[in-house]
Amino acid sequence: MTVDCLVEDKRWGDFDALAQLATDATLERLGIEPSAFEISLLACNDARIAALNEDFRGKPQPTNVLSWPSDERAAAVDGEMPLAPRPGPDTELGDIAIAFETCKREAAEAGKTMHDHTLHLLVHGTLHLLGFDHERDRDAALMEGLEIEILGKLGLSDPYKA
Repeated sequence: MTVDCLVEDKRWGDFDALAQLATDATLERLGIEPSAFEISLLACNDARIAALNEDFRGKPQPTNVLSWPSDERAAAVDGEMPLAPRPGPDTELGDIAIAFETCKREAAEAGKTMHDHTLHLLVHGTLHLLGFDHERDRDAALMEGLEIEILGKLGLSDPYKA
């Protein structure tokens, strides 16, 4: 997997290794060869992600993570697996942006480390690039189950457990 990281906010530190770990683990769990695909990642601050959120979603406030899939892969039926990407001339899966202040605040509120919460959000964003979503109930259950499994293999506990 080629993860092209643009770190606009230096508070992220060694973001590239974390991004590689999360994206590779997600693709490998789904039986997708990571080396065949690319993801572009923007590690930014709340002001930047708020502008992106307004431009693309009409919501002028910060959020933790945004994803822009290169193709529509969502399943037509609630709870079914999305279409898997196929290697070809365009190997770009899409783009992800993640905001430092929101991630830090959410991690503190949940009693988690910034590292663990960031891994979770990067897995979550990568799943969005692959067509997973949480708008419908069974789709949400599928996506959350995958997140729990992938994070468990990375040594993290269930992020949805109270």
